[in-house]
Amino acid sequence: MTRSARLFRYRLPIDSGIVLSGQQLDERVGYVAQLRDGACVGCGEIAPLVGLSVESSEQAEQQAISLLTNWVGGQDSAEMALYPSVAFGFSMALMCLSGQLPSQVPYHTVPLLSAGSMADTAAMGALAECRLAKVKVGRAVPGQEAEQVNQLLCRFPHLSLRLDANRAWTLEQAIDFSSAVNTAHLPRIAFMEEPCRHPSDSLYFARESGIALAWDETLQHAVRQADFRVNSLSGAKTLVLKPTLIGSVQRCAQLIGDAQAAGMSVVISSALESSLGLTQLARLSHWLLPESLPGLDTLHLFSAQLEIPWPGSTLPLHSLQQHIQVWQS
Repeated sequence: MTRSARLFRYRLPIDSGIVLSGQQLDERVGYVAQLRDGACVGCGEIAPLVGLSVESSEQAEQQAISLLTNWVGGQDSAEMALYPSVAFGFSMALMCLSGQLPSQVPYHTVPLLSAGSMADTAAMGALAECRLAKVKVGRAVPGQEAEQVNQLLCRFPHLSLRLDANRAWTLEQAIDFSSAVNTAHLPRIAFMEEPCRHPSDSLYFARESGIALAWDETLQHAVRQADFRVNSLSGAKTLVLKPTLIGSVQRCAQLIGDAQAAGMSVVISSALESSLGLTQLARLSHWLLPESLPGLDTLHLFSAQLEIPWPGSTLPLHSLQQHIQVWQS
């Protein structure tokens, strides 16, 4: 069979209120690798995230072109040291091409709330059907945010919460937050991601507060070390895995297995991928972690979807052909 491939670059406007590592994000730039082998087609999204990925978009593009050129020519690229976003997108395209990734899955995700959501009637109404939601904290006075959490859990007695502070607090602020949460509500906090600026403070906070800890940024940094072992992240209940920042599907599967062997759970999460990438992450999560609900509720930050719609979304759908084809062979 004859192989061919194309690489598209997309640009999608995104909520201008997003700040990552001190940089304001007003558009999402990424790539989609489209592989064709005879009648079979597979796509994968390559979307390094500004401020969090080690590679730039330009570096990812150049490496993707080299990788796709080798693939079309039938050359082995196993020895190439790939950037995480390139490794993930290419491995996902190969899985789709070979039919390994399940196609019929429940497209469920944990709804993402912020302080402003408390006044959003639609958002609050949706929680009546949910048993789990995620709330961003660390953006206001800790005691005030704790009171909002108390109100939410009082209003929805069936609801449990994942909390995410994105390393916003000092240890003292984190303790202020946990002290203001009603003791009866603590068992309904599934975990808190990265409460403190320093991981050692987050570990201390978890021990003192009784609130389970999840590693997100700490995991993304740790996996870049040559001597990384999952056991080095002990003390946390959960690992939040963003495949775009980690690497290939095979690397992600290995990390999940190692984490489970160490007694930790794993949640697959978005790194602001397009609808194409989000639907594939949902399929990957269902395949590797069928009992875990992924954190993929980021599509509402976009002005449009890309190629593959998220079920139920009313955002306009762009085709790949509406964006720039930067390479083909």
